[in-house]
Amino acid sequence: MINKKTWLSFFLIACLFCIGAVIGFPQNAAASGTSDIRQLQELIERATPGETVKLPGGIYEGKLSIDKSVHIVAEEDVHIVNKGNEPAITVYADDVRIEGLRITQDSKEESAAVLISSKDSQVSGLKIETRTFGILLRDAERNDIRDNRIVWLDDPSRPAVKMSEKRNGIDLYQSNDNRIEFNEVAGMNDGIYLESSHRNLVENNRVDHSRYGIHCMYTEGTVVRDNSGKFNITGAMIMGVQGAEVSGNTFVKQSESVNSQGLLLFDVQTSRIHSNKVEGNRVGLYIEQSQENEFWNNDVNQNFIGIQLLESDGNRFSGNRFIANVIEAEATDSIDNELYGNFWDSFRGIDTDKDGLSDISYGINPFFQRLTADTPAYQLFFQSPGMVFLESMLASGRAEWTTDISPLMGPGDAASEAGGSSNDWRLAAISLLLLGAATTIILLAGVRKS
Repeated sequence: MINKKTWLSFFLIACLFCIGAVIGFPQNAAASGTSDIRQLQELIERATPGETVKLPGGIYEGKLSIDKSVHIVAEEDVHIVNKGNEPAITVYADDVRIEGLRITQDSKEESAAVLISSKDSQVSGLKIETRTFGILLRDAERNDIRDNRIVWLDDPSRPAVKMSEKRNGIDLYQSNDNRIEFNEVAGMNDGIYLESSHRNLVENNRVDHSRYGIHCMYTEGTVVRDNSGKFNITGAMIMGVQGAEVSGNTFVKQSESVNSQGLLLFDVQTSRIHSNKVEGNRVGLYIEQSQENEFWNNDVNQNFIGIQLLESDGNRFSGNRFIANVIEAEATDSIDNELYGNFWDSFRGIDTDKDGLSDISYGINPFFQRLTADTPAYQLFFQSPGMVFLESMLASGRAEWTTDISPLMGPGDAASEAGGSSNDWRLAAISLLLLGAATTIILLAGVRKS
């Protein structure tokens, strides 16, 4: 027999069911906490060119298209979640501004969180999680991509994604005169990738835990300045490039792979590489098939190999500092480079005229590199007494070695080294005077006793 309490429970459930039938059960979007993205698209479509469109806060699923010059800004937290095979946001119009949105691009296709195919636009302050590309620029000019954070979208419930299967954070193709500044990228294939794109500025960005931090392919007039990277396979890969400036960058701890480098140049011509710091990498500076470049004021510290030259000629190196590298330098088939006034901490020079420059040259002995290239197993004998002895015995072909004609005696410039030498002479003179005074006192004391 059903008691009174049970009847009341049945009655309450029936009432709730009837209320639901009258007012309607929540739709799927509401149940999942998302809003209809069409309302955002309608706001954009109703706006006049030049107008600021403030998007109401919420989670929106789908994609947006922007085909007029507007300024899009989030009133509160605006989160766009896109699982489709098209970009979450596509910019077709010139002079568009987008700022402050959060985007999750949960797609494995060759899409992107943001696609820009226009001119004179700015994308800033975006927080992007993606399973494909972050921001794509295609045939886009004079755009400003700044202050964005782009990370790979991990999912613990899915198998880990190989580095080769990931896509790039910021990717430019046939896109010129753009500014890529103050962005953070992590866990991508290439952090910032430029191909067939000229005169772009890549400045003050940070890329970690990716394949190549910055990757330039077939570009002219590119500026890569004041960027930083850690724990990538290579800090910056500059390939097929002419007239580039690579300066003020810091690439440290690129040593996860046997192919890790701080800064890698391949087929690079007439470029300026200066004031960079490469530290704790497998190879600090790797230069292959590159000609007529200038390297100065770079700090190459604590790498397994400081600098490695292969089939590279006509380059000029001055004022660089090579400190605490296991192997300071290796050079193969690179005979016409000009090295002058670099500091090599393992080299002991002679400076008779006290100008801060050694009177004897420093030749990069190719013995170990050639030996291990033919028989890699010999790397096990690196710095062993027998290997060091054999290397010291190799003197044939010395005229063809890559040679620093006048290395610095210390890590400063020649002028400061000369000043330091003058101070050394003053100290020596003072020491001699003190010694003379002490000797005189001792002699005088002996005279008095006698």
